[in-house]
Amino acid sequence: MIGIVDYGVGNIQAILNVYDRLNVQACRVRTPSDLNHISRLILPGVGSFDRAMQLLNQSGLRESLEAIVLLKKVPILGVCVGFQMLASSSEEGIEPGLNWIPGRVSSFTRDSRFCRMPSPHMGWNCVNLKFDSKLFKGLDDYSSFYFLHSYFFDCDDKSYVTATSHYSFDFDCAISFDNIHGVQFHPEKSHEFGAKLLLNFAEF
Repeated sequence: MIGIVDYGVGNIQAILNVYDRLNVQACRVRTPSDLNHISRLILPGVGSFDRAMQLLNQSGLRESLEAIVLLKKVPILGVCVGFQMLASSSEEGIEPGLNWIPGRVSSFTRDSRFCRMPSPHMGWNCVNLKFDSKLFKGLDDYSSFYFLHSYFFDCDDKSYVTATSHYSFDFDCAISFDNIHGVQFHPEKSHEFGAKLLLNFAEF
């Protein structure tokens, strides 16, 4: 059973709809007891980093999530702001991140490499796969995903980066470290490419 963490933000129903079409069992996780019998977790997120972290901290789920992810090694996939929450901190606010994968969430517009591009980065973009990844099985560099973000995860250890995308410069758009995975794009909005990635995650 795949549990979608429901702490007040994120395209939860859209992810559930994709799994329903794929005939994969998935449910919302709202309380620590909902984590019983969960074999995979997805941490969605939209909006600002600080607001998402505040809501997760207030949800009563954080301690249980850390136990199941860090101690029991249940696979988790962070999506969009849920991906950024895996980092140590963000330029978008002052709240500390989960720090499950060391790195900092940075602003496109404050980066010296950024020029003559609209912000946020919105729409379809290709990914550049860095090495074979279970998450991207059956996908390639011509696969396109839907992005909507003004900040990007700058991972400290680039060996964890499974894919980059280009928006004025190359940025980390997917990471994997042990049982912890994250993507900056929205697989639930990315049609057949996103559905394939979500199915891959379900079949680890």
